[in-house]
This record gives sequence, structure tokens and C-alpha cells, in this order.
Amino acid sequence: MERGRLRIFLGAAPGVGKTYAMLAEGQRLRALGADVVVGLVEPHGRRPTAAMAEGLETVPRRTLRHRGARFTEMDLDAVLARRPQVALVDELAHSNVPGSRNAKRWQDVEELLAAGIDVVTTLNVQHLESLNDVVRQITGTRQRETLPDEVARRADQIELVDLPPEVLRRRMVHGDIYPPDRIESALTHYFRVGNLTALREIALLWLADRVEEGLQRYRAEHGIVAPWETRERILVGLSGGPEGETLIRRAARISARTPGTELLALHVVPEEGLSRVDPSALEAQRTLLESLGGSFHQSTGEDVVQALLRFAEAEGVTQIVLGASRHGRVASLLRAGVGERTIKGSGPIDVHIVTHEEAAGSAALRMPRPGQGMGPRRIAAAVAGTVVVLPLLTLLLTAGRGQMGMAGALVIYLLAVVVVALVGGVLPALGAAVAAALLADFYFTAPLHSLDIERSDELIALVVFAATAVLVGTAAGAAARHTRQAARATSEARTLSRLAAGVLRGQDLPALVELIRENFGLTAVSLLERDPRAAPVPRWYVVASAGEHPPERPYEADVECPVDDCRTLAARGSGLGSEDRRLLDACAAELGLAHARGGAGPAAPGASLADAERTRAALLLAAGHDLRAPLRTAEDALVRLRRHGRPERSPDERRLLETARAAVHRAAQLVTDLDDLSRLHAGALDLSLRPVDLNEALGAALDDLGPGGHSIVLRLPAYLPDVIADAALLTRALTALGADALRHSPPDRPPVVTAEARDGRVAIRVADGSGGGPATGRAGSRADSLALRLSRDLAEAMDGSLRTSGRGAGFAVTLTLPSSAPGHNRRGMRPSRQI
Repeated sequence: MERGRLRIFLGAAPGVGKTYAMLAEGQRLRALGADVVVGLVEPHGRRPTAAMAEGLETVPRRTLRHRGARFTEMDLDAVLARRPQVALVDELAHSNVPGSRNAKRWQDVEELLAAGIDVVTTLNVQHLESLNDVVRQITGTRQRETLPDEVARRADQIELVDLPPEVLRRRMVHGDIYPPDRIESALTHYFRVGNLTALREIALLWLADRVEEGLQRYRAEHGIVAPWETRERILVGLSGGPEGETLIRRAARISARTPGTELLALHVVPEEGLSRVDPSALEAQRTLLESLGGSFHQSTGEDVVQALLRFAEAEGVTQIVLGASRHGRVASLLRAGVGERTIKGSGPIDVHIVTHEEAAGSAALRMPRPGQGMGPRRIAAAVAGTVVVLPLLTLLLTAGRGQMGMAGALVIYLLAVVVVALVGGVLPALGAAVAAALLADFYFTAPLHSLDIERSDELIALVVFAATAVLVGTAAGAAARHTRQAARATSEARTLSRLAAGVLRGQDLPALVELIRENFGLTAVSLLERDPRAAPVPRWYVVASAGEHPPERPYEADVECPVDDCRTLAARGSGLGSEDRRLLDACAAELGLAHARGGAGPAAPGASLADAERTRAALLLAAGHDLRAPLRTAEDALVRLRRHGRPERSPDERRLLETARAAVHRAAQLVTDLDDLSRLHAGALDLSLRPVDLNEALGAALDDLGPGGHSIVLRLPAYLPDVIADAALLTRALTALGADALRHSPPDRPPVVTAEARDGRVAIRVADGSGGGPATGRAGSRADSLALRLSRDLAEAMDGSLRTSGRGAGFAVTLTLPSSAPGHNRRGMRPSRQI
């Protein structure tokens, strides 16, 4: 049964007009023809509210006794038996009288929604469970009746009923809210201007968060990456250094100036794992950030700036806070710092550079850290340094040739070779050693400016220098490589341990997938599972995903890591190196184990059943192929006979010819349906699942139905999302359902097609006008007809479902398909085109 829709009128305090607005909405829906009943309304003696309820059918309340007193509550069973389209239920957070079926009224509402009844209700913001302590701190009153936030978050629509504090207090003075004996107490306590202002702000901010969730879904669905400054998001770049706490506190002060600002922090781990960060210091910064209301994130990237900006774009960051560079001025001349490069690439994002005690203040040239990796950029930097530094050293040494001999020059050249080895490894160091030896020979041995050597001691010195430079360079490069490998192993262990810890803590699969995405700096990651029953055409299901536009098929990914025969990890993002691929394979295996422990995948049917199904499908395909040609020939013959027969043919003869032609056409259509059904069961029907505009599919189906299709009544909402389906198969299913409804509808009551979007799916309902009451044997036989079986199998092939019902105004079929905008609440959808 289709779930009903929940609409909440939210208020900041009693008396703002929530119940009045709910009743006004009920009157509006009743005027439009909807079946509306009042399940329960609390007018609290307010005459305008009671007047607004006039004319609406009210379900009598149920009387209960508790501790010798009589109470009334909503009669849930009576409302369910009445089965209206819309039920008005006041005070969603109310606690029912002991002895009721449910302890809370929101649980009653859940039963109504599960029965397919739409519910319009009211709620004060102070009753939300997460805000209970905040409201108590403001008003001094603890709310005993609370509502889980998740219940309100699941509402299809939330509308704020708002009044300024001054207007609300005037209503109180005029007696429109409380009786006279409570007015003075309320004005001096709960209804103080400060209290009402604070409650109003809380309501606005809570609702703004719900709007923000819808906006983020819209941006993700439409691939919008440029930041929209609808809300400030401040990102702190943490290197793990001692300046991190200073940056976090500074960012928190910036965030506090604008209420509703979101605070985030990002630590980028180099891809080679050479992050010389004290884990305890980073954990202390994470604790400080979370205590200030921020969220900590970690990413992996070859370039810190690119990883930082990529994360900022993905999260819609509006401001970035970075620490001043710790590099000296000379080092900054050789390579721009993180702050400078971030400013150049930030675009519309504001960048704050914060000074701190660790910022460099001297001009000393710092030695490169031996822990740095030897990637292509490092090797290129070492080669470029060799080309620039050796000629400069030679120029300086030749200028002071009189004060320094060849021995001093060789020592300085040896120092340069060691620096090159530390920066770029063995190969650049070997080249630097050879180049240094040649320069020393050319400029410091007699005869000068020649590679000839006159003195044997100088020759020996040069040979020893070259050998020493090669050995020292090789040793330094090997030491740096070993350091890199050790740091890489530490990084891999840290990544796997974080994933294992998440599994042990019982984190769900989406959280584990998000952890993998952050660690590798990927755009999107999906764990895909193949249905073994869909052979030979593979069908993949997304078990868990993270990031924007996660891949839904292995071929849509940039990187694929098979987990086992039926599962694979698919990822989108920048290319990964071989070491990263190896680590990602290990993470995929661990993720597969976590999924396997959580439950087995779909089981393949028995071999004998599969063989029997394939045999039956093959026989049906052969029969359909043999019957199609004779039926087409018979239909053509009847058409020609009707058009070119004797003019004196009687009306009865012409009617019989038309009946015969229609019967043959129907038989040919049945053969086509049978053929499609057999191909589907045999796995020979190709599927191309993609977002499909439902309006276009309905239009194509009505065109296929011919003149009769234009009599079908379409009642579609103003906005509908696309559905995930095969366009041709969806049109085929809608055509079959429309034809079946037309055959069973009288001329004066044509079929009606409606559609609605809910909980990430779109339901298309086709109801004929055949009349009748409860389900009958005729309805049961129609549910097993070939057209409906074909439509059901086509829907299931597209990860949908088809249900039939025989109550109400006749027989109805509901086709449900996945929406391309999962979890929407009427946001991010396209306008519906009336056909």
C-alpha cells in the first residue's frame, strides 16, 4: 500500500496560528474535492479556530478513563476504518492517555500514513527532542512532550507559521490565546519578548537546515560545483602543526559573527604517506574543533592545494582559513607557499591568512626534509635545481678562486650533490655528481678552461670526488627511498586501521565508503553488486555509495577494484598510482567482508529451475515467431476485404468484419506481449537504465494507443522527477496498462492516470472506470492477465514494482519506479507537462 504524505505546520510558540492554518488547508483541500476529515483538533476555546473547523467532517473521539478521570483521544481505529484521503491531526508531539494503543500521537500518525492516508498536523519547535535542553535554558521550562527529530525530518512538507513577538503578545492581551486568568502570568514568564524572539530564531534556523538539505540535493542532482553563498561555510586547513589550534579558534570567531555558519576542517595526507604529523597533536585539534561545533575531515592528495580546493568546491565552502607559511623568504622564492597558491586558485572563495608563532621570520634557506617522496615532481625539481645551482656555485667559486683552492670547491660541490640526492633521489644525484666533476675539472685544474689535467694529484682528487659523490648520493637517495617506503607503510596501516575500526564500531556501509573516498581523495565511490540471476545481461545494484554522482555500473568508474565474483568497488576521481591501487584493493576486500557479514546477497535459483525456465522461454519465443506472420497476413486481408468489398454489404456484415479484424489485431498484440515476456525471462531483452522524463513516456504511450489514448484523463502534479528506467520498456509497460484499462472502461468513464513522488520513488497509478465495489474474481483474473504480467516483469526488470487493487471506483494498477532524485521532498524536480 502506498504511504501517505505528511505535512507539518511548524510554529515557534503557542498562539501563532498553527491549528488555524491546518484547518484552512483542510477547507482548501475539501473545496478541491478531496475527502478530508478532522481526526483531532484542539481549538483551546479560540472562536476563530472553531469557526474554521465548521463544515469539516469530524471523527468522534474515543473516551478513556485514567485514575478516575475521563479523557478523550483521537479514535485511531475509526479514522482507519473511515479511510479518508486527508486527516487533520493537531499537536503531533502530544502524549496519549495511558491505555491508548500508542504512547505518542506521532505513532498514531505513522499508522495513518502507513495506511495511505495523507496527514496534516501541527508542531511547536520546542517539542523537538534535540532542542529540548536549549528551550529549557531559554524559557526555564522543560517540555515533557517531545518528538524525535527524525519524524519531523521525514515530513514531505514543512511550513512555518510565524508571528513577530510583539504581535503575539498583543494577541495574548486581547485574550486570543489564553483565558484571562493566565494572561498576566504568561506575559511575564514564557511570553517575554526575549523568549519569543529566541524561539522564533530557533524555528527559523531549524527550518533553514531543512531547506539547506534540499538545496544540496538539488546541486548534486544538477552537477553544480560553484559555491552558492546562501550560507557561510568556513574551512580550516590543518597541517597538523602547532599552529592548528590558533587557526581553529580564529575560524570559530569568524563563524560566530554570522549565525548559522558551518565550520569545517580538512587535513590533507600526501599520497606518498610522508606526513610528519604528530597523531596526538592532530587528535587534540580534532577534539577542539568538535567542541566548537565543527566537523573534521581528512583527504589524500598529491598536491595539498589541489586537494584543499577540490574539497572546498565539493562542500560549497565560502571562506578558507590558512596559517602563514613556515618557510623562509628564500625558500618561498623557489616555490610559492600553500597560502599563495590557494589564493590564486580559490576563485570566488575568500582566503584568510592568519599569522602565528610558527610563521617563518628569517631568510635562511632550509634544508629539504629527507622524508619527502621521490615522485615525478620531486625528480623534476631536483634536475631543475641541478641546472640552476651548479652554475651559480661555479660562478661564485671562480670569483673567489684566489682564496679557495680546488679542495674547498670539491667539498662545496659535494654538498650540492647531497642536497640534490635528498630532493630527487639517486638518478638526479648521479647526474649532479658527474656535472660537478666536469665543472671542477674545467674551472679549477690546470690548464684552466680545459678538460685536460696536468697534475696527477688533481686527477686522483677528481676521481675520488666523483666516486665519493656517487656513493654519498646513492646512499642519501636510498635512505630517502627507505624513509618514503616506511612512511608509506605507516600511512597504509593507518588507513586500514581506520577502516577496520569503523567496521568494529558497527558503522554502516555508506559511512565506510565515505571513509575510503576521503582517504584517497576520490570524487565518488560505490560498492556495486551484480545480480547472478540476470545473466547473460548483467544487472548491477548500488549497495552503498558516497560523493557526487557515484557510479552505478563498473564501466562508469575511473577505477574498479573487484571484491569477488558478484561485487566490485567502483570509484571516480584522479588517477591512482600502483601503490594506491594496491591499497584500494585491500580496502575493497575489507569492505566486501563487512558487507558479507551484514547479510548474504541474492541467491541464485536452482539449476533445474533455471533450465526449466530457459526451456519454457525458448518454446514461447519459437511459438511467437511462428504465429506473428500468419496473424499479420490475416489482419491485412480483413482490412482489404473491408475497404474493397461489395458496396451492397449489409451493416451487420461490415460490423462482423470489423470485429474479426479487431480480434485478429488483439491476437497479434498478445503474441507480441508473449514474445517480449519470453525475451525478458530469457535475459535476451537489453536494458538501458537512465533518467527518463515521465511526461514524454506517457505521451509516447498515449500516441501508441491511437485515438482511444486521447480519452484517458491525466492528473499529474505540478512537479515530477525523472524516473530511472529503460525508455522503450517503460513506454511498452504504460501502453499495455493503458490498453487494458481502456478495454475495461465504459465510454462515459474513461481511465484516469495519476502520479506522485515519494521516498525516492515515483508511483504511476492507472485506474479504469469500470465501477464495482470490493475486489472480485474478475479483478483477480485481470491481475493475472498477460498484459499485466508483462508490465509487472518489465517493472521488476527496471528495479520497480507493480501492484493491483480492486477497491473503490474500479480496478487500479500502480507502477512504482526509482526516482532520479532519491529522498526528495518536492525539491529538485522538473515541472510536469500536461498532455
